[in-house]
Amino acid sequence: MVSRARVLMVSAVASGQGKTTVTAALARKLRQSGRTVRVFKTGPDFIDPRILQAASGHAVYSLDLWMTGEPACRQQLAHAAQEADFILIEGVMGLYDGNPSSADLARFFDVPVLAVLDASAMAQTVGAVAMGLRDFGPVRLAGVIANRVASEGHAAMAKEAMRDIPLAGYLIRQKLSLPERHLGLVLPDEVEHLDALLDQMADALALDLAVMDAMPETEFADVTTEQIAPLLQGKTIAVARDDAFAFLYPANLDCLQQLGAQLIYFSPLANDAVPASADAVYLPGGYPELHAAALAQNTAWLTSVRAAVAAGKPVWAECGGMMALTEALQDQDGVTHSMAALLPGKAVMQEKLAALGPHFLSTTCGELRGHSFHYSRLETHLEGVLHTTRHRDQKTGEAVYQQGSLRASYFHAYFPSCPRAAAALFLGEAL
Repeated sequence: MVSRARVLMVSAVASGQGKTTVTAALARKLRQSGRTVRVFKTGPDFIDPRILQAASGHAVYSLDLWMTGEPACRQQLAHAAQEADFILIEGVMGLYDGNPSSADLARFFDVPVLAVLDASAMAQTVGAVAMGLRDFGPVRLAGVIANRVASEGHAAMAKEAMRDIPLAGYLIRQKLSLPERHLGLVLPDEVEHLDALLDQMADALALDLAVMDAMPETEFADVTTEQIAPLLQGKTIAVARDDAFAFLYPANLDCLQQLGAQLIYFSPLANDAVPASADAVYLPGGYPELHAAALAQNTAWLTSVRAAVAAGKPVWAECGGMMALTEALQDQDGVTHSMAALLPGKAVMQEKLAALGPHFLSTTCGELRGHSFHYSRLETHLEGVLHTTRHRDQKTGEAVYQQGSLRASYFHAYFPSCPRAAAALFLGEAL
């Protein structure tokens, strides 16, 4: 079966150009015009996809030629094209940054690029930047959205300077923006009146629908992927999910369910106990440092997670999930809070980025891929039983710690990259 849709890689020259703001506004604007929209995010990310989900009304999955893999990327795009008029893929960093880059993904699937250019400090030079983005790769540059322009006249100058490159739209410089913090955008649940803000951003986007509708369609042939064996059939996994433990790939949850697991959710931040019916526990990353005082006082949560480990239930804790299981967490204000004390040592927040980039864990089941991104360090005498490898330079990456049935790491695993290894995490099997 062949499906078609207008697919656009929304990219820029660098981070900070307003890609997420523009992608969210564009998704909402197209929805308001009656077009069906699906959105994807390039590379590993947890926060932008939740904003884009709010804007588009559909779950946002990751596309990455290395982490997700080409067959899974193709399958997801083909499935989305069966029901969408437009598919938007928000890029990561600058168009040509990374290996693989957003440009690599666009060229691999023959997807045209829609460039977001911050025009606040230039006029005609917008044209030079747009042509440079197009020709360096090259890529198929379908158009430009000029962000932070001063006026309609400013937008007109940019449009004229781009010659044969269409100006698909522009956003006047304004106070409307998505709030940020040290790991990126603020979580959607923390943004007051988010839906109204997204509507206002869409209203502010001057979009040329004729240019959008004239963009070429991309064809995708449906792909049949290998069936996942139900290795977790009959198992119930308790998944922490709240603003302290929010960094969850939708594809990870899908993978666990395809493995046969039943998922039940609980909130440590609301002082929920780990459900007694759970056979295993998944503590994803998030912002425990912002909620450390509450977590330290939530006795039902603390008692239950200690009991789960004491009972030998497999626990997999990633990044923020690991931090919540240490003896103490020192927040960004230098205040130290007691944590679950299941791992020796102290997690310390720092101003400097500690790690960023794709990693993989070599296991007996295969290569489990993912990434690392954190501003804290773990001060511990505990030695890692395994270590990830950094994809970029093949150097040793993050430690995987083990205490009884508990395994923890700064590594964020992408379960579909090796479902057998993901199952082993929750079966308590050796990796």
